[in-house]
Amino acid sequence: MPSTEEQMEVFRRGTVHLIEEQQLAERIDAARAQGRPLRVKFGMDPSSPDLHVGHSVPLRKLRAIQRLGHRIVLIVGDGTAMVGDPSGRNKLRPQLSRKQVEQNLATYTEQAALVLDMNRTEVHRNSEWFDAMRFEDVLQLAARMTVARMIERDTFQERHRAGQPIGIHEFLYPLMQGWDSVQIECDLELGGSDQLFNLLVGRQLQEQVGQPPQICLTLPLINGLDGRKMSKSYQNAIGLTEPASEMFGKTMSIEDGAMRDWFVALTDLSPEEIEGLLAGHPREAKARLSSEIAASYHGREAAAAASRAFDRQFRDHQIPENVEERSLPGEWPEAGVPLFVLLREVGLCRTGKEAQRLVEGGGVRLDGEVQRDPSRLVPPPGRDLLVQLGKRRFARLRSVVE
Repeated sequence: MPSTEEQMEVFRRGTVHLIEEQQLAERIDAARAQGRPLRVKFGMDPSSPDLHVGHSVPLRKLRAIQRLGHRIVLIVGDGTAMVGDPSGRNKLRPQLSRKQVEQNLATYTEQAALVLDMNRTEVHRNSEWFDAMRFEDVLQLAARMTVARMIERDTFQERHRAGQPIGIHEFLYPLMQGWDSVQIECDLELGGSDQLFNLLVGRQLQEQVGQPPQICLTLPLINGLDGRKMSKSYQNAIGLTEPASEMFGKTMSIEDGAMRDWFVALTDLSPEEIEGLLAGHPREAKARLSSEIAASYHGREAAAAASRAFDRQFRDHQIPENVEERSLPGEWPEAGVPLFVLLREVGLCRTGKEAQRLVEGGGVRLDGEVQRDPSRLVPPPGRDLLVQLGKRRFARLRSVVE
């Protein structure tokens, strides 16, 4: 294992909270002396089917910790997901069914493997111990925390002041997450900065049962492309399975002020190199950031190709080399087809309403001309049509008319 100080530098990088730092150094010293790895826990609730680069922030930290020789223990929260994490919520989170959890779970570990070395990762479902609990066991777990302590949580305080309902089951969530730490004898738990309360509960429960209390390490929450919290529901996220071109192009659209946080959390560049890039031209710094992110999931060659395609389209104002092709409808009325219907029929928009919103917002071009009327009739063409959706997506509609 690397020296204690070298390891501490890895643990400290980009952290928001590290409780307690001295205890972590002592535990690393002991682990090195005994020749054993630390057990580092990370919990993932499969509350949605897809992961984005915001989720990769803790995963990347875990991968760096793996390289130090420590053991990652990934807790798949199929039990806690049915309760719902109240962290940062201003209203009651809908409870998921076991079936919904299982559907989301199918892609979670597969996508986590894009970052983690799963051969060196221990995976547990927390239903392993929660499904075996009797009601008496649940009561005993609940008795380990007071209502006064639970209501200290800022999320609950804000909702209580606003008159928003708080479910009794939500009080169980931090206890369940903390009990996971007891079950696996965790040395350090890692999570987002909104998870600090839950992590401290784990530390408290371990002390109650006579285990050494876990170290709590939190990381920043990365905002999305529009400055809000990154979320697929806000359509401001970069998915871990998106093509390199999409990753590159979307990263180029972030605000300049977000680059430092993204460099630290989403790349392996040294602090010195990051500061050097930020001191230069913002466009060059952002292009390097975009390349680093795309290369993390698709390799350097794909990232370089994405960079060239981006420059060709946005700097040189050329049409991309590889434009997807779609077939025009076989039957085409003489009067023409409404534009929003055409976009739906060829599969460029999922619904007519989505197509209408896109056109009305000026996000659609036909052969280079911006369209504003979703009901505009497109006459039968005698040639191919070039459609542009947004800034980056192009499609060539192949004509069936000879």
